[in-house]
Amino acid sequence: MELTFSLAQINEAAHRFWEQAGQARVFAFHAPMGTGKTTFIVALCRALGVVTPGSSPSFALVNEYQLHGGEPLYHADLYRIENEAEAREAGIEELLHSGAICLVEWPEKAPGIFPAGTVHLSIEILPGAGVAPYPSVASSADQEPGTRYLRTFTIAS
Repeated sequence: MELTFSLAQINEAAHRFWEQAGQARVFAFHAPMGTGKTTFIVALCRALGVVTPGSSPSFALVNEYQLHGGEPLYHADLYRIENEAEAREAGIEELLHSGAICLVEWPEKAPGIFPAGTVHLSIEILPGAGVAPYPSVASSADQEPGTRYLRTFTIAS
């Protein structure tokens, strides 16, 4: 999966994301601070019909939302987690294996707790106009400043 979008296009990008997500339930978002992980995850929640997606769960670690049928959706932020043991103690691993949709920021803080089939994604802000950072991404000459590039990647076992 590859998506290129500006903040003005984020809701459309969120819908395209779910069209391409298949049956996956756990999504791990890898990106530097300030790249827009939380902003995109909130758009993903809206695209699924979550009425009141909140902000980053940095201090609570996990926010739980309800989908239309009552199914939970979890948004976890592992930034404050020190290691896998702490994530397990906080119940994060259990949520990831619950079968619910889980959207996780900072997964690199506890990589061993993610189930097989987790979709790992990177988000980055594209460089200035005229630069094509990847062969599959056209030159950014026509892109707005701050355009994001999201792609899936595989974690070696």
